Amino acid sequence: MMPIAHSACRPVVVLALALGLAACASAPRPVTPSMIERDASAFRVQRTTSHRDGDDLLTAGLGLAGLRMLAPPAFADAAAPTPVELRRRAIWSNWRGIADLAPGGGYGEVYGSVATVPGREFSALATVPGARQPHRVLVQVPDAFDRTRRCVLVAPSSGSRGVYGAIAVAGAWGLPKGCAVAYTDKGTGSDYVDLDARTGMQADGSIAALGTEALAFAPEVPEGATGVAFKHAHSQDNPEADWGRHVRQAAEFALVALDEAFPAEAPFTFANTRVIAVGISNGGGAVLRAAEQDGDWLDAVVAGEPSVLVDGHDSRALYDYTTEAMLLMPCALLAMDDLPQPPLQAQARGQWTERCRVLREAGLVDGSDADAQARDALARMRASGWTDEALRAGALSVGFDLWRAVAVNYASAYGRFGIDAHPCGYGWSAQNAEGSRRVATAQERAAWWSDASGIPPGAGVGIVDDSVRVDPSLSRLQCLRGLWSGASVEAERVHRGVAETRAGLPRKGLPVTVIHGADDGLIPMAFTSAPYVAKARAAGRDVRFWQVRHAQHFDAFLGLPDYGARYLPMLPYVYRALDRTLDALEQGKSLPGDAVIDTVPRAGKPLTAEHLALP
Repeated sequence: MMPIAHSACRPVVVLALALGLAACASAPRPVTPSMIERDASAFRVQRTTSHRDGDDLLTAGLGLAGLRMLAPPAFADAAAPTPVELRRRAIWSNWRGIADLAPGGGYGEVYGSVATVPGREFSALATVPGARQPHRVLVQVPDAFDRTRRCVLVAPSSGSRGVYGAIAVAGAWGLPKGCAVAYTDKGTGSDYVDLDARTGMQADGSIAALGTEALAFAPEVPEGATGVAFKHAHSQDNPEADWGRHVRQAAEFALVALDEAFPAEAPFTFANTRVIAVGISNGGGAVLRAAEQDGDWLDAVVAGEPSVLVDGHDSRALYDYTTEAMLLMPCALLAMDDLPQPPLQAQARGQWTERCRVLREAGLVDGSDADAQARDALARMRASGWTDEALRAGALSVGFDLWRAVAVNYASAYGRFGIDAHPCGYGWSAQNAEGSRRVATAQERAAWWSDASGIPPGAGVGIVDDSVRVDPSLSRLQCLRGLWSGASVEAERVHRGVAETRAGLPRKGLPVTVIHGADDGLIPMAFTSAPYVAKARAAGRDVRFWQVRHAQHFDAFLGLPDYGARYLPMLPYVYRALDRTLDALEQGKSLPGDAVIDTVPRAGKPLTAEHLALP
């Protein structure tokens, strides 16, 4: 088998003007051949920073020991952190939100790298045509970038995380190998707006007043609005509809950054630079959307546990199965044994029993007592496609109230609802102990960019629900579900938004590897990866599928003893797929084939390679 070659001729867009990359540039650069295939006017507020001598690209100088620290890196002035402090803390937060760094979990020892990688970062705000708000793009170029291989990984953030949200996925694999890594927050992220203080986040993560030119998110703020707004929920762009274009723009910005970094070797183009897209969760869905983008600009795709929707093949929309789980799963879990801990079933039983009762009153389940109601809820979920493995792992999402958090955010995003316009009356704010709104402190506000995950609750921001009872506002939960199952004007808006996110087919000949945990309880494989693979293969596309037994969605939760004993991490399989893909592209080796991977749970022991059974 010959190495997969780059196309010698690709569609080009010749620019009339090229913007300077450095933030201090006073005049545009002249047009050069390296400007082919990208629209430089899409990038603004461009910055370049160096990261060496205790402040590297991969861990910001923290190393594995620093990343494992339970407390985040401190700010010298908690109310006014510097951009350097914000970056270090954002990298710490995003590593810990994605990877299992706990001792015995194997990271940095059995798999993965936290090598010291000196280099430069090039960042900008980019806007896809038609969007109201920008997305962040950031390119890490290691000093040891291999200019003879010209390798770029383009990596959208998982979940709704900020621009460093894929550093443990792509940076950890690509930077030590001499590849550049291009990130995008894909229109989500932690650029929160304090509606009380009328402030937002600048390109460097620092706080500035609304109206400042360099803000990464500048929404329309209604008179009298209070609380917190954030980009995923309030951009009114439905960012998920553009995730593929966000990935493409990040790849384009990588070429701009490489020209700036190595002018003697310019131009860097899609014809002479290898581009692999990789992501997990929402990032996995984003790279699959990138795979369908026009043009021969992308060489391969690796998608881990992707949130993806297709027509047919029993695919279900995220909003559909999330709102179903939000309502029924707390009751259904009462009928299941051997649930992972937490949540502690003995402590949760009272709340879950109450959920069964109110579901019965609402006519959503049948049964004369809690046990019968739980069995009915479980039967309904199984009938709609949930496996017992996904239901057990989904107990974590019940315990941490993730289903409601996702539903509240995505209802706003899909419906393109603005600030204070949530159709079910929810809001977001700093909160008092009993859940009432309050004004955020300067210290809380200063840490949002580095600490927040992009979907509250977290980092001092919570979901405001003024009608919470013992069971959090079933009427409002039913409202959220009604945006999928009902026929209101608001429901039609949500359905239109969901329809905009449906994935098409990958480009013919583009190698795609999809990896999913068989026990995934947040983005069940049966609703997402399996239908995508079936649809792509039916159309003759080049897709292979790795199904990992005893693997769920959240590597970061494997530090919880019971989860670490039951489940294996997903990142080693993403790294292995990247290894195999790069070998195929560069050396002509075989691409990875289909695999059902029979792992061996750790059962409380330190992780070894034998547990992983890597293909």
